[in-house]
Amino acid sequence: MTALDNQRKTKQSQPTGDMGAFPQYYRQICHHLALARERQYATYLIDRLDRLVLDGHQHLYQARGFFLSQTLRFIGGGFPALVRAEARLFWLSFALLYLPALLMGIALQYAPQMVYTMLDHHSLVSIEGMYNPGAAHIGRERQSDGDFLMFGYYIKNNIGISFQTFAGGLLYGLGSIFYLVYNGLILGTVAGHLTRIGYGTTFYPFVVGHGAFELTAIVLSGMAGLKMGLALLSPGNKTRLNALREAAQISIRIVYGVVGMLLIAAFLEAFWSSSQAIAPAVKYAVGALLWLSVAAYFLFMGRNRAA
Repeated sequence: MTALDNQRKTKQSQPTGDMGAFPQYYRQICHHLALARERQYATYLIDRLDRLVLDGHQHLYQARGFFLSQTLRFIGGGFPALVRAEARLFWLSFALLYLPALLMGIALQYAPQMVYTMLDHHSLVSIEGMYNPGAAHIGRERQSDGDFLMFGYYIKNNIGISFQTFAGGLLYGLGSIFYLVYNGLILGTVAGHLTRIGYGTTFYPFVVGHGAFELTAIVLSGMAGLKMGLALLSPGNKTRLNALREAAQISIRIVYGVVGMLLIAAFLEAFWSSSQAIAPAVKYAVGALLWLSVAAYFLFMGRNRAA
């Protein structure tokens, strides 16, 4: 059982090696043990196979347990600690998203025609239909879409936006800046226009809940992209490749957390935000709680733990 011998050479606290092939080897040795018992092979051979099966079982599930514990540690402290360590980039990304949104939203109250600088007529009509107070399902283009179908759609859409924002950092940070500002302008355009025509009573209850996770995830995606862009622009005494590699190790870990946040956002958007059975006051109350929870998570979780 060479695979198990190789695994034993690594640190017991950090199972590594060819764990992708290890389950296949484990199934093979289990089959050999069953065959040896059925054909009544020599006792020493059966005992040897039996020990290998027991050792393989212990090692396989130890590795899985290690992965689970590492995931829980990351969620419980590592992720927010990484974000706090890059606080300046976080606030820069925050400003690049929310400042254009705020300015566009205000501008539309005085110059409504500016809505066409960001949206064409077809898109505008579609958005108005999605947030019309008389719509059967708020936030959806087609009333026939079920919750589970929309859940998948929201995952695809949200991850696509975040990935663009993150990957844009490879263009010396310019791509991340562009997508943050662009998405901020779109957000401000939609919010400002719907507010002006009186659809804010449906739009804000819809976005207030899942927005805590979705919008924060976009900010974090921009932060991760800017981290890589900064490494390319100012590598210090390292080569650009080495600086980028080190920055990417941090950025990728942040993106892991972003994906988890987007899954939560998609779930809330599909099953909570679009429901008209829930009173707006309840959505606002829950939304406020979610925003406070997200803020508290990144401010306080993991302060006594290593990232």
